[in-house]
Amino acid sequence: MELDNYSTREKKDAEVGFIKKEKFDPFTERKVENPTTDGETLTHLLKASLGTGILSMGCAFRSSGLALGIISTILIGFISTYCAYILVKCAHILYHKCHKTQMSYADIAEAALAVGPKPFRKFAKLLRVIVDLGLFCIYYGACVACTVIVAKNFKQILDFHEIHYNNEFIPLSWIIVVLLIPIILLTLIQDLKYLAPVSTIANGLMFGGLTIIFIWLVTELFGKDLIHQKGFNWIGIDENKSLSLSWYSKYSETFAITIFAMAAIGVVMPLENKMKTPKNFLGPVGILSKGMIFVTIIYMIAGILAYLKDPIATTDVITLEMPMDGTFLTSFMAQAARILISLSVFSSYCLCLFVCLEIIWNLIKNNFTDNPKRANYILKLILAVASVMLAFFFPNVIAILGIIGAFFLSILGLLVPVIIETITYWEDDNHRVLRALKNIVIAIVALNALYFGALA
Repeated sequence: MELDNYSTREKKDAEVGFIKKEKFDPFTERKVENPTTDGETLTHLLKASLGTGILSMGCAFRSSGLALGIISTILIGFISTYCAYILVKCAHILYHKCHKTQMSYADIAEAALAVGPKPFRKFAKLLRVIVDLGLFCIYYGACVACTVIVAKNFKQILDFHEIHYNNEFIPLSWIIVVLLIPIILLTLIQDLKYLAPVSTIANGLMFGGLTIIFIWLVTELFGKDLIHQKGFNWIGIDENKSLSLSWYSKYSETFAITIFAMAAIGVVMPLENKMKTPKNFLGPVGILSKGMIFVTIIYMIAGILAYLKDPIATTDVITLEMPMDGTFLTSFMAQAARILISLSVFSSYCLCLFVCLEIIWNLIKNNFTDNPKRANYILKLILAVASVMLAFFFPNVIAILGIIGAFFLSILGLLVPVIIETITYWEDDNHRVLRALKNIVIAIVALNALYFGALA
């Protein structure tokens, strides 16, 4: 990335763009083909944030107790959103410093160090590589995971209805191969703006699936003594000396599940870069704030209801608690929830692949100046087919992807944004002490997330 020379002596006001005594407004200068509206951006943000992690919130609450689970969800939601906020805020400052109208996460990481204090500049390229590698591993892994999760859910339904081929249950690998057809069709969508209807449909499917789950959970709560049922705790879990379980011993699962379920750090810059009005992304009532407040509330409700339904359940996801062999209504709800949520998760594939595509394309696009659109599509097709092949040959890859996600999401979702903010505001920072203390706290949370994620 080429950066314009930037001198602090020439800086008048980075926020309004007085650089080199020349007014520059990156938002009016930005030229985007098919920009997205605020509503479309919010739709994409919700789709990126409402994933399969919400189905594990019951497991998160069972590892912490009801009150501690609620508090943890709120605090972790706030910290995750705040780190995404400071990343975009620093991007808006660096747009002015570098005379850029758009930047990816990796661009921001490199630019912050490259135009920052001299001791940090030699690490600019290294930080860019870390961000690119981390984002690619997280979101390409998510593409593979989406394929496996959807295939497994549909296999459960097919097996329940005893659909056979040559007197045998249909293999999981066959279902994964069939999924390649809709995946290729989804890759035909080349622009985020045209992906908005897919995200809207996916959000509708997710809300439909969650509504069924919530209705089932609420009906299961009728007539129960919720507070006095076995295993209920406001804080922590039941201690068991024979198993060496203390009240806080499983809190690592709560921390890990919640922070990784709500992370959307990889999509905030692609979404902001495509906006018609990027300034509306931030602010108390901006796109980011509204979207993440809603997401936090939904995650919290899911955790509360799943916990109250059964505080000692051992299942990882709530859909597995919904019996398909019960009454007709219960069986129908269980199958409908699985289908709706599977289709919604499958739609997440597009956004995850878009992030991966942007990372690889930025590395190679200068080699395809003659026909960039065709080259871009071929690359997207290769990435899509390769992800299905990985799912086909390694259907149990999700456990490994979880460890990779825990490692990189801790670093990219929490630690790198505070590093970028510290360096971006290094010069002429009137709140250096407070900012340093705040960022140290977030860094400690990031290191705990890394440890708890690996532990869980």
